[in-house]
Amino acid sequence: MESTCSMKTNNPDETIQFAQKLGRLLKEGDVITLEGNIGAGKTTFTKGLAKALNIKRTVNSPTFTIVKEYEGSLPLYHMDAYRLEDGVEDIGFDEYFHSDGITVVEWPQNVSEFLPRDYLKVMIEYDGEAQRKITLEPVGSRFQTICKELTK
Repeated sequence: MESTCSMKTNNPDETIQFAQKLGRLLKEGDVITLEGNIGAGKTTFTKGLAKALNIKRTVNSPTFTIVKEYEGSLPLYHMDAYRLEDGVEDIGFDEYFHSDGITVVEWPQNVSEFLPRDYLKVMIEYDGEAQRKITLEPVGSRFQTICKELTK
Protein backbone atom coordinates (compact mmCIF):
# COMPACT_ATOMS: atom_id res chain seq x y z
CA MET A 1 0.00 0.00 0.00
CA GLU A 2 1.45 3.32 -1.04
CA SER A 3 1.07 6.39 1.10
CA THR A 4 1.96 9.97 0.47
CA CYS A 5 3.38 12.43 2.93
CA SER A 6 3.74 16.15 2.53
CA MET A 7 5.21 19.18 4.17
CA LYS A 8 5.29 22.90 3.60
CA THR A 9 8.35 25.08 3.26
CA ASN A 10 8.33 28.86 3.63
CA ASN A 11 11.30 29.75 1.44
CA PRO A 12 13.99 28.23 -0.81
CA ASP A 13 16.33 27.66 2.16
CA GLU A 14 13.73 25.47 3.90
CA THR A 15 13.19 23.55 0.64
CA ILE A 16 16.94 22.92 0.46
CA GLN A 17 17.02 21.82 4.11
CA PHE A 18 14.15 19.37 3.58
CA ALA A 19 15.80 17.92 0.46
CA GLN A 20 19.08 17.65 2.37
CA LYS A 21 17.31 15.62 5.06
CA LEU A 22 15.98 13.31 2.33
CA GLY A 23 19.39 13.13 0.67
CA ARG A 24 20.97 11.73 3.83
CA LEU A 25 18.58 8.75 3.63
CA LEU A 26 19.30 7.85 0.01
CA LYS A 27 21.52 5.07 -1.25
CA GLU A 28 23.10 4.20 -4.57
CA GLY A 29 20.61 3.33 -7.28
CA ASP A 30 17.81 5.46 -5.81
CA VAL A 31 15.69 7.42 -8.29
CA ILE A 32 13.79 10.58 -7.39
CA THR A 33 11.33 12.14 -9.82
CA LEU A 34 10.50 15.83 -9.49
CA GLU A 35 7.25 17.30 -10.73
CA GLY A 36 6.12 20.89 -10.57
CA ASN A 37 5.55 23.94 -12.70
CA ILE A 38 8.46 25.90 -14.09
CA GLY A 39 9.93 27.89 -11.20
CA ALA A 40 8.30 25.72 -8.50
CA GLY A 41 11.67 24.71 -7.03
CA LYS A 42 12.75 21.46 -8.68
CA THR A 43 16.34 22.61 -9.12
CA THR A 44 16.32 24.17 -5.63
CA PHE A 45 15.25 20.79 -4.27
CA THR A 46 18.07 19.11 -6.21
CA LYS A 47 20.54 21.57 -4.64
CA GLY A 48 19.50 20.24 -1.23
CA LEU A 49 20.09 16.65 -2.33
CA ALA A 50 23.51 17.67 -3.67
CA LYS A 51 24.38 19.32 -0.38
CA ALA A 52 23.59 16.06 1.46
CA LEU A 53 25.91 14.22 -0.95
CA ASN A 54 28.79 16.68 -0.28
CA ILE A 55 28.75 17.98 -3.86
CA LYS A 56 30.75 21.16 -4.13
CA ARG A 57 29.87 22.20 -7.72
CA THR A 58 26.99 24.57 -8.34
CA VAL A 59 23.85 22.68 -9.29
CA ASN A 60 21.77 24.21 -12.04
CA SER A 61 19.10 23.01 -14.42
CA PRO A 62 20.24 20.52 -17.06
CA THR A 63 17.57 21.73 -19.53
CA PHE A 64 19.91 22.03 -22.50
CA THR A 65 22.22 19.11 -21.71
CA ILE A 66 19.51 16.66 -20.56
CA VAL A 67 21.83 15.10 -17.92
CA LYS A 68 24.36 16.72 -15.60
CA GLU A 69 26.64 14.57 -13.47
CA TYR A 70 28.02 15.68 -10.12
CA GLU A 71 30.60 13.91 -7.97
CA GLY A 72 30.19 13.72 -4.20
CA SER A 73 29.97 11.03 -1.53
CA LEU A 74 27.68 9.41 -4.13
CA PRO A 75 27.37 10.59 -7.72
CA LEU A 76 24.28 12.67 -8.53
CA TYR A 77 22.75 12.39 -11.98
CA HIS A 78 20.42 15.32 -12.59
CA MET A 79 18.21 14.72 -15.61
CA ASP A 80 15.78 17.14 -17.23
CA ALA A 81 13.40 15.28 -19.56
CA TYR A 82 11.44 18.40 -20.55
CA ARG A 83 12.83 18.44 -24.09
CA LEU A 84 12.26 14.71 -24.53
CA GLU A 85 8.48 14.90 -24.80
CA ASP A 86 8.35 14.30 -28.56
CA GLY A 87 9.29 10.70 -29.33
CA VAL A 88 11.91 9.99 -26.70
CA GLU A 89 14.73 7.62 -27.53
CA ASP A 90 16.28 5.52 -24.80
CA ILE A 91 19.43 7.51 -24.07
CA GLY A 92 20.75 4.98 -21.58
CA PHE A 93 18.22 5.58 -18.81
CA ASP A 94 18.87 2.13 -17.34
CA GLU A 95 22.52 2.99 -16.82
CA TYR A 96 21.47 5.94 -14.68
CA PHE A 97 18.52 4.25 -12.95
CA HIS A 98 20.64 1.27 -11.89
CA SER A 99 23.84 3.17 -11.21
CA ASP A 100 26.21 3.76 -8.34
CA GLY A 101 24.59 7.11 -7.63
CA ILE A 102 21.33 8.97 -7.11
CA THR A 103 19.30 9.92 -10.19
CA VAL A 104 16.95 12.90 -10.12
CA VAL A 105 14.51 13.25 -13.03
CA GLU A 106 12.67 16.49 -13.74
CA TRP A 107 9.64 16.17 -16.04
CA PRO A 108 9.47 12.36 -15.50
CA GLN A 109 6.18 12.03 -17.37
CA ASN A 110 8.23 12.33 -20.58
CA VAL A 111 10.27 9.20 -19.76
CA SER A 112 7.76 7.26 -17.65
CA GLU A 113 8.20 4.04 -19.64
CA PHE A 114 11.86 3.92 -18.62
CA LEU A 115 11.42 4.55 -14.87
CA PRO A 116 12.37 1.70 -12.51
CA ARG A 117 9.80 -0.15 -10.43
CA ASP A 118 10.81 1.65 -7.20
CA TYR A 119 11.27 5.41 -7.09
CA LEU A 120 10.22 8.41 -5.03
CA LYS A 121 7.86 10.82 -6.72
CA VAL A 122 8.26 14.37 -5.39
CA MET A 123 5.67 16.98 -6.33
CA ILE A 124 6.39 20.63 -5.60
CA GLU A 125 3.50 23.08 -5.71
CA TYR A 126 3.19 26.80 -5.13
CA ASP A 127 1.59 27.59 -1.79
CA GLY A 128 2.11 31.33 -1.80
CA GLU A 129 4.89 33.48 -3.23
CA ALA A 130 7.83 31.74 -1.55
CA GLN A 131 5.98 28.90 0.18
CA ARG A 132 5.85 25.43 -1.32
CA LYS A 133 3.92 22.27 -0.61
CA ILE A 134 6.17 19.25 -1.17
CA THR A 135 4.42 15.90 -1.50
CA LEU A 136 6.34 12.64 -1.48
CA GLU A 137 4.73 9.60 -3.04
CA PRO A 138 6.64 6.32 -2.73
CA VAL A 139 6.28 4.15 -5.83
CA GLY A 140 7.15 0.59 -4.88
CA SER A 141 8.29 -0.51 -1.43
CA ARG A 142 11.78 1.04 -1.11
CA PHE A 143 10.65 4.56 -0.20
CA GLN A 144 7.81 3.74 2.22
CA THR A 145 10.13 3.85 5.24
CA ILE A 146 11.93 6.96 4.00
CA CYS A 147 8.63 8.82 3.79
CA LYS A 148 7.80 7.80 7.37
CA GLU A 149 11.28 8.81 8.55
CA LEU A 150 11.00 12.28 6.98
CA THR A 151 7.69 13.06 8.63
CA LYS A 152 8.72 12.12 12.20
